Amino acid sequence: MTAFFQSLGMPYEWAWSIATICATLLIALPLLLCVAMIIYADRKIWAAMALRRGPNVVGPFGLLQSFADGIKVFLQETIVPSAANKGLFLIAPIVTFSVALLAWAVIPFNSGAVFANINVGLLYVLAISSLGVYGTVMAGWASNSKYPFFSAMRASAQMISYEVSIGFILICVVLWAGTFNLNGIVMAQKGHGLGIVNAFGFNLLLFPMWVMFLISGMAETQRAPFDLTEAESELVAGYQTEYSSMSFAAYWLGEYANVLLMCALNATLFWGGWLPPLDIPVLYLVPGFFWFVLKVLFFFFVFSWVKATVPRYRYDQLMRLGWKVFLPVSLAFVVIVSGYLMATGHFA
Repeated sequence: MTAFFQSLGMPYEWAWSIATICATLLIALPLLLCVAMIIYADRKIWAAMALRRGPNVVGPFGLLQSFADGIKVFLQETIVPSAANKGLFLIAPIVTFSVALLAWAVIPFNSGAVFANINVGLLYVLAISSLGVYGTVMAGWASNSKYPFFSAMRASAQMISYEVSIGFILICVVLWAGTFNLNGIVMAQKGHGLGIVNAFGFNLLLFPMWVMFLISGMAETQRAPFDLTEAESELVAGYQTEYSSMSFAAYWLGEYANVLLMCALNATLFWGGWLPPLDIPVLYLVPGFFWFVLKVLFFFFVFSWVKATVPRYRYDQLMRLGWKVFLPVSLAFVVIVSGYLMATGHFA
């Protein structure tokens, strides 16, 4: 894209700047549109599982409900509690929303269709996703209210608990793929399962890691049954209690952007990303972007399905699962996978 703008007579610096802005908008704007529609889909899935109709009034089949909700919160007044730290109170939702978008820079939507195809893409995702909790902690502390503060403490403990196990899970994937580059990890899955399936998920050593990654992703994004930071029966509304208007909407959008990110990582790291499910030449005629979106939507359905059917964990159950189950199991699998790869000459 930089070369295109240079061909129009622009100097390199201007061409690079405009190309970067265009590429950013090319990712951010469709993602925001997807978040709006995915909120609608989420509500429809919950409604179907509870034998309700869900949004069905605004627009055909209720498709414009999310946009109507967005206009409503945009027109509302932003109320800042008198005892709050006003600066941090207003910055916190911006941090959460910005961090949720930044991680998408290294996600490959198709072969070569990635904003930043860096060699340490997976490390970048880990680093960015770890920063998301700062918005929650800042909101809880800056609100100067007891329930949001309790929620912020829960969020930090929850993030630490599951980030550690996610790190060990990803080490197993990196060992097998031999790269931190997400495009490279996708290509390493070509024909991996049974010689014909494009997925690490059919690998008997990596399948348990995928199950743990899926559950840890729900905990990392604070989705049910791990939504202890927003437990209404215990914390009113958690760290969002004092927020209104667009500040509240920024948290809402950031949460769903993170959920979509985890769905994209499930598809990319374990189920072939933009590759077709089977390594059959005719399936490659379908654009890789179609397969990627299909896989992301499937995992989002799983996230919504779990939220609609599984009761919320107690806090002690949440901590026990993270520290006493996922951590030792993921650490053991790092030893098992690395030992297997050394024994079979994978690193030769």
